[in-house]
Amino acid sequence: MTEDDVRQTGFAMPMHNPAYPPGPYRFVDREFLIITYRTDPVLLQKMIPAPLKMTEPIVKFEFINMPDSTGFGHYCESGQVIPVTLNGVAGGYVHSMYLDDHPPIAAGRELWGFPKKLGDPELRVHKDTLVGTLDYSGTRVATGTMGFKHRPLDTSAVLRSMQSANFLLKIVPHVDGTQRICELVQYNLTDINIKGAWSGPGALELHAHALAPVAALPVLEVLSATHILADLTLPYGSVVYDYLNK
Repeated sequence: MTEDDVRQTGFAMPMHNPAYPPGPYRFVDREFLIITYRTDPVLLQKMIPAPLKMTEPIVKFEFINMPDSTGFGHYCESGQVIPVTLNGVAGGYVHSMYLDDHPPIAAGRELWGFPKKLGDPELRVHKDTLVGTLDYSGTRVATGTMGFKHRPLDTSAVLRSMQSANFLLKIVPHVDGTQRICELVQYNLTDINIKGAWSGPGALELHAHALAPVAALPVLEVLSATHILADLTLPYGSVVYDYLNK
């Protein structure tokens, strides 16, 4: 194998058997439970990296079931997204994510900079309740519940919200432990087909954990609960700010 072979064929690691295929990635019947809550603005401000700016002291806690995902199969994830702006562009900063499947963890971290860690999230319907849970290392750290399909939502409004920008802080260390990549990445979901969207009464409980500190942004008030079923595509992203390019 020549140096050119490595440059031309090396997509991801391991080189001869990558942990995930090239994108973009299509998701079919992706199901969301999103519980929006008010939190402590001082604590929230400490979590948002400049030049992103906080809009309101609000966090969206998401439980997502993905039964049909290109190259990834069936997996679940859960985490927190913070509404922010960048140079006047409104979007969401992905603060934390916990998944139960290695390929999307590897792809998410290596390609875009998603803050993904291994956990045990689940989203299911139990009788009249949509239930989202997140366990880390055998310990429950989050439980979200919502009344199942109480009120339909305007799907055009849901579509507009899902088309907004998403921001990630991608950090890749050098072999000597210093920063080799430190940048803000933006991506926008595409080819979104909303199959249904509903609201209902919601509740969210977070528990302290040393290695899954979702409770570091405490729940002061639950503002809304949303249930969405959609098909969508996750494309590659773009760098919008480079911390190392001073």
